[in-house]
Amino acid sequence: MSSIYVGNLAHSATEDDLRDAFGQFGEVATVNIIMDRETGRPRGFAFVEMNNNDEANNAIQQLNLKEICGRSVTVNPARPKTERPRRGGGRPRRY
Repeated sequence: MSSIYVGNLAHSATEDDLRDAFGQFGEVATVNIIMDRETGRPRGFAFVEMNNNDEANNAIQQLNLKEICGRSVTVNPARPKTERPRRGGGRPRRY
C-alpha cells in the first residue's frame, strides 16, 4: 500500500474529487482530507492511499503540479509520521 501526500489543495476539494483524480491511475483505497481541529475547515492538504505501488507512482508523476478543483497541487510520496514534542498550551497546572 502506498500513501501519497497532496498539498496546496483547494479548500473546496472533496474526497470524491480526489478519488476521481487518482482513480484514473488505479484503485484508491482511502482518501483523508486533513481538517483543522479548531475551525473544522480543511487545512489544504490530504493523504491518498493506493493499493498498487506502480499505480501510485504513476499517479504521483502524472498529477504533480496539475489542477484539481482549480488549484495546482503538489503530489509526493507521503513521509512516515515522526514524533514531535507536544507544545504547551492552556493554563498552567496546579500542584
